[in-house]
Amino acid sequence: MLQTLRNAWKIPELKKKLLFTLLIIVLYRIGAVIPVPYISSDALTSIINQGSGSIFQYLNILSGEAFSRATLFALGVSPYITSSIVMQLLTIAIPALEKLSKSGDEGQKKINTITRFVTVGLGLITAIGYYMYMRNNNILINKGIFAGCVVVACYCAGTALVMWLAEKVNENGIGNGISLILFANIVASGTTIVAMLASFVQQYGIWGVLIDIAIVVVAVVIVGLVVFVTNSERRLPIRYAKKVVGRKMYGGQSSVLPIKLNMTGVMPIIFASSIVSLPSTIALLFPTPKEGSFWAKLLSFLGYNSWFYVVMFLILIIAFAYFYVAISFNPIEVSNNLKKNGGFIPGIRPGKPTADYITRVLNRITLIGAIFLGFIAVFPLIINMATGSSLGSIAFGGSSLLIVVGVALETYHEIEAQMTMRHYKGFLE
Repeated sequence: MLQTLRNAWKIPELKKKLLFTLLIIVLYRIGAVIPVPYISSDALTSIINQGSGSIFQYLNILSGEAFSRATLFALGVSPYITSSIVMQLLTIAIPALEKLSKSGDEGQKKINTITRFVTVGLGLITAIGYYMYMRNNNILINKGIFAGCVVVACYCAGTALVMWLAEKVNENGIGNGISLILFANIVASGTTIVAMLASFVQQYGIWGVLIDIAIVVVAVVIVGLVVFVTNSERRLPIRYAKKVVGRKMYGGQSSVLPIKLNMTGVMPIIFASSIVSLPSTIALLFPTPKEGSFWAKLLSFLGYNSWFYVVMFLILIIAFAYFYVAISFNPIEVSNNLKKNGGFIPGIRPGKPTADYITRVLNRITLIGAIFLGFIAVFPLIINMATGSSLGSIAFGGSSLLIVVGVALETYHEIEAQMTMRHYKGFLE
C-alpha cells in the first residue's frame, strides 16, 4: 500500500488529487473545532460521557468528538448518510424514482439534487432536536429565541457545508468523500482508545499492561480478518452463447458474477446499534433513576453491559444484513440481464431457475457475512463486560474498525485503478 502511494505521488494528476483530498479533510477538521455561540461545551461533554452506550456516544465517534463539543460540524455526516439511505429505499418503493435512477446521468443528477434537499431538511430537523436536548439539560448559556435561531442555523449550515465538502472530494479528489470524512473522524477519536488502555494500567497495574498487549494483538488479528473478509467474494461462472451476425461470430466467452462476502458493509451495524441504543438514549432525556429501583434495573438490563443487549445486537445485525441485501441486490434483474445478453450459469437454466440459484447462493453468503459483522461488533462488547470497563466507547470499537479498514481498502483500490488506467498503453503503440 505504501509503495502504491509513493507511485501515485509521482504522477502529477494523482498528486494533485491526493493534495486536494487532504486539504478537504484538514478543512473539515478545522470546522469540527469551531465553537457555536451560546453553548457550554464542557457541560455537554460531561453529559455525553455519562451516557455510555447511547446513540449520542456513537454519533460522537462518527463526528470526531465534535458532537460532544457542540462545534459547527457536530451533526457530522449523519444527515447525509441518512438521506442517501432514505433515497435508496424510496428509489425501490416509488416507480417514478426507480425510472429516474435508470435514465442515465441526467436522472442520477436529479436524484442527487433531491438527496441534497433531503439532507438539508434532515439537518434542520436534527439541529432542532439537538438544540432542544441541550435546552432541556441546561447546556445553553442563553435560552432566548434569537440564540436558538443562531444555534439551529449554525448546525444546519454545518450539515450543508459537510455535504459540499464531501461532494468536492467525489468530483476533484480520490475516494468517496463521506467515507473519507468518516475515516478522519474515527481516527481523530482515537484518544478514547488511548484513554481506555491507560485506564487498564491504572486499574490493574502490571496486569493492565498485559491486557493492553493482548488487546493490541487481538486488534491486529481482527484487522487482518476484516481485510480478508472484505476482499473475499463468491464468483459464479458465466458463459455466453455463440451467435453469428453476418460473417462474424460473437459470444462464446466466459466470465464470472462476483458476489462479495460482505456486501452490506457497516450498514447493518449502524442500523442495529441505533435500535439497541434507543433505551439508553431515551434515558438521558429523563432524571437518573435511584439505584435499586425498577427503572434502574430495567435500564441496566437494557444497557450495553448486559447479555440481553449483546444477543439482541447480534440478532438485529443478521436481520438488517438480509434486509439491506434484499433492497440493494435483485437476483431477478441480474437473471434477466444475463438472459438478454445470451449469458447463463453452467448447469442452470436461464430465467427463474437462474434467479432462484443466485438467491440461494446470496442467502448463504449473506449469512456468513452477517455472522462476521456480528462477531466484529459483539467482540468488543464481550471484552467490555469481561474487563468491567466503564468506557462505553469500546462498545462501538468493532464498527469503527470496520469503517476504517473498509475505507482504507476502498481508497487503495481506487488509487490502484487510476494508476493502472494511466499506465495502460493500449493496442495502438
